[in-house]
Amino acid sequence: MAFPQWLDPYDTEPFMLFSTSHLWAISLTAVLIILMFLLRNWLRSLSPNTRRIIRITLACVMFGCESVLQLWYVYGGVWSLQTSLPLELCSLSLLLAALLLLIRSRLLHSALLFAGIAGALMAIVTPNLGYAYAHFRFIQFFAAHACIILALLYMTWVEQMRPSWKSVLGSMIFVNMAALIVYGVDVLLNANYMFLRHKPDTPSVLDMLGPYPLYILGEEVLAIVIFSLMYLLIFSIPERLNNRVKRGKSSAL
Repeated sequence: MAFPQWLDPYDTEPFMLFSTSHLWAISLTAVLIILMFLLRNWLRSLSPNTRRIIRITLACVMFGCESVLQLWYVYGGVWSLQTSLPLELCSLSLLLAALLLLIRSRLLHSALLFAGIAGALMAIVTPNLGYAYAHFRFIQFFAAHACIILALLYMTWVEQMRPSWKSVLGSMIFVNMAALIVYGVDVLLNANYMFLRHKPDTPSVLDMLGPYPLYILGEEVLAIVIFSLMYLLIFSIPERLNNRVKRGKSSAL
């Protein structure tokens, strides 16, 4: 069967780390995050019904990202239990973050916030990806991971689901519970979802964390450090500075 080049699952043009197209994808994601931050107050001022439409639209895009990926696997004849189930951390985060947009659960937000953002950012910077631009898989990969970050930041900055140190703990619990369940599936299916049985074939952060199984322990330490730093640098410290500025203005008046 002949496939269009942009859909060909056997496309021979490999993804190149930090190529021009990769840097453009990183830059576009950064621009969207900055725009989300700059427009947060305007988005917050919109009517509840308008914000609801935004949440539903973004959730549909996210569910669509996973759906078209599964359809592409089937279309290309490459779907398999060992590689195609949505059991990677980012796949789980994508679907659960879409659900979060719909149900606005504070518990789900706490569990996903740091795990979802950190996992998606690392995936965008060091993708486990075999296809170059403008292949479908390249576009779907970066769109899906960018949506994870935007959805979680939207719920935080616009819907005002404020994180706390409990969110760091919640994300750690979510990651470990997901890993425990997925590892059982890996053993049952002889698979390697979440890279719990060996490292990915492409360069990644895991290469710096030692051999198997030590890199899994290294991931635990790295996760709690990154989650804590994210909370401090992105949420806690800026909020404290903002509160000081507001108190200073009130005192001046």
